[in-house]
Amino acid sequence: MIRHYRLQSKLTQEELAEELGISWRQLQRLEHNEEKTRITTFKKIVKVLNIPDDEILRFIKSK
Repeated sequence: MIRHYRLQSKLTQEELAEELGISWRQLQRLEHNEEKTRITTFKKIVKVLNIPDDEILRFIKSK
């Protein structure tokens, strides 16, 4: 989900990671579901990428 919206926003991993205040490697792990994220980081991702509420709920339910 994160990768999809990042690409839709035409951002590189480095650009998004910088905006979120995390390393690009951490973002890469989040995109590949190799790492769980804190709620504060998740909220930043949702805000920066403008992810719709229904998409967030689908993502949470799939976990």
